[in-house]
Amino acid sequence: MSVGLIALLDDIAALAKVAAASLDDIAGQAAKAGAKAAGVVIDDAAVTPRYVTGFSAARELPIIGKIALGSLKNKLLILLPAALILSLVAPQAITPLLMIGGLYLCYEGVEKVYALVLPHAAHAHESALETTSLDAKSVEDEKVAGAIKTDFILSAEIMAITLAAVPSGSMFTQALILAVVGLGITVLVYGGVALIVKADDLGLMLARVRTASAMGAFLRSIGKGLVTGMPYFLKVLGIVGTAAMIWVGGGIIVHGLEAYGIGGPAHLIHDAGEATAHAIPVLASVLRWIVEAAGAGIVGIVAGLIAIPVAGYAVSPIWRYLKSLLPRRKEALADGKK
Repeated sequence: MSVGLIALLDDIAALAKVAAASLDDIAGQAAKAGAKAAGVVIDDAAVTPRYVTGFSAARELPIIGKIALGSLKNKLLILLPAALILSLVAPQAITPLLMIGGLYLCYEGVEKVYALVLPHAAHAHESALETTSLDAKSVEDEKVAGAIKTDFILSAEIMAITLAAVPSGSMFTQALILAVVGLGITVLVYGGVALIVKADDLGLMLARVRTASAMGAFLRSIGKGLVTGMPYFLKVLGIVGTAAMIWVGGGIIVHGLEAYGIGGPAHLIHDAGEATAHAIPVLASVLRWIVEAAGAGIVGIVAGLIAIPVAGYAVSPIWRYLKSLLPRRKEALADGKK
């Protein structure tokens, strides 16, 4: 009996070691895959704060919480199983879907620039598009819906990059790595966004410190700096977020075209980056990135400019027609129950 118990304990210990090694391996692969998606993570963090501007301080964290919950649902309930299924049954569909997502990012980003340059035309365009939500109850619902929709595209890109970085293995391991990356990135992004949007409240609290010591004076100066600087920081972050949407979307389109044998734009952008790096070797890496991001941004601007009239004259009428069918469908179901 005792020998059997010892053997059983040895087996359990061996299984525990294997499980621990597997968890370490999964954690390591998740960290590497998450690092490869870092560019999109930064873009996601830069885009999100603009969705809470204009609301009272009391509503900022609840709105971020709603968007974070929607982001988790996007990643874990929709994108994770979809990525695994597509990688198994239709891997060729991943690239065109990502390109559609990239085109949407370009459209969203260029539309913001369009609103700055031609506000009246942009307002007319927005009016023609109607609401983004079928049952939005308030401006807050609209903002949250728009943020979750944009997050879906960025999350899809993150999950696609992660899946591509994961070595081929069991579906369970791939699913676990995708889940770890999705959860970790969501906490990182929206935790950071919460800190950013509440920094001015922290500054106000520090500015009201009444201690007469040198430390009190230092804290008051930090608080005043935060209160004064955060509005400008949020504006800059909004600009960065808009630019990020355009260059990430343009980059997705460029890589997608390259996958279909249209490598001209990708080669041109790459060659321009290399030429700039060779011309100024001191800042080679930085300048290469700037030039390549600018090239992707130009592609994104062109794609967004094309998408705006397409959305206004084709997508919007179709969307309105589909929405008009919903009440009829509900009425037909109600009549059928009677």
